[in-house]
Amino acid sequence: MSTRPLYLDCNATTPLDPRVREVMLAYLDRDYGNAGSRTHIWGAEAARAISRARNQICQVVEAEPADVIFTSGATESNNLALLGLAAYGKKANKRHVISTQIEHKAVLEPLEYLKDQGFEVELLPPTADGMVSSSDLQAALRDDTLLVSIMHVNNETGVIQPIVEIADLLQGHEAFFHTDAAQGFAKDLPSLRHPRIDLISMSGHKVYGPKGVGALIARTTSDRRAPLSPLYYGGGQERGLRPGTQPVFLIAAMGEAATLLDQENALWHEKCMKIKHALLDALRDTGVRINGNQDCSLPSTLNFYAEGIDSEALILALKDDFAISNGSACTSDKMTPSHVISAMHPRSDIADWSVRVSWSHMTDMPDFSAFAVAIKSLL
Repeated sequence: MSTRPLYLDCNATTPLDPRVREVMLAYLDRDYGNAGSRTHIWGAEAARAISRARNQICQVVEAEPADVIFTSGATESNNLALLGLAAYGKKANKRHVISTQIEHKAVLEPLEYLKDQGFEVELLPPTADGMVSSSDLQAALRDDTLLVSIMHVNNETGVIQPIVEIADLLQGHEAFFHTDAAQGFAKDLPSLRHPRIDLISMSGHKVYGPKGVGALIARTTSDRRAPLSPLYYGGGQERGLRPGTQPVFLIAAMGEAATLLDQENALWHEKCMKIKHALLDALRDTGVRINGNQDCSLPSTLNFYAEGIDSEALILALKDDFAISNGSACTSDKMTPSHVISAMHPRSDIADWSVRVSWSHMTDMPDFSAFAVAIKSLL
């Protein structure tokens, strides 16, 4: 491990917190019962672990335990939130959906499927600083709007979207409000606690938990709950919306990870901000420009470019020292510029030049001097 470059791609996946690993192994090695087995202590202990995790997840966003639906990750949660409303939308003759051009593909591709099913999907553009305008949303709202889906934190720029403003704006409107919170869950705490947010997607491997598990929080308000239909069938688990044997070891570990990040949020923020300041200091005399509004962004992400320097060339120049990326891991197999940066700067080559650096509170304080050396050597 000591010969590997420093890992600075935490927006793709975070390292596993050692305390979370202990919980996960306990339910792999010792308490490995099926939560559906009601006749013995092994099943009872598994069921208690799932109940505990449900409480841990819901507490982060001030929801109720019954609101938490465990899934395989944020991608499945997004699909369940978006496609799960389709049957209701057709029945109620509400076929208008509003989202944004900067969503993760786990939202954009289900929306493409909805378009094929006869829904009208309207994608709002971002401003040049990576923000979605609440006034643009207000102008787009219609009586037949079924759903508004706007991400919490952008995975490429780290920009926090104005979901509180949007939630306030949607007060009194019947549209359901979904947010993909994969990047911001338990990191930007207050926003997701707004009671007008109906559906919240999260993923275990973005909060220092394991891969392969996530949740959709379908918040119950005083008068309604999103009328979701399952995407597939075969059991009564997770309110009948996500059938199949529950992976107790993954669910228990994710619950522990969410609680730890929630409780230690101030420490996470402080450590990540120190690293961000160090990177900004190293880049100060290089002429690079930052993508995204830094007044409304997570302290754990920086997206930037040096004009004329191809992102792949910069990544190659840094590969012995740092593991960084130039976009979402879910689209890394496609040699196309970032759709997020392209939406922010539609008439330029900035998307071809931009790189993303992302870290965590578990990251050793880097010596970023190699960044300046590499950039200046490529100019």
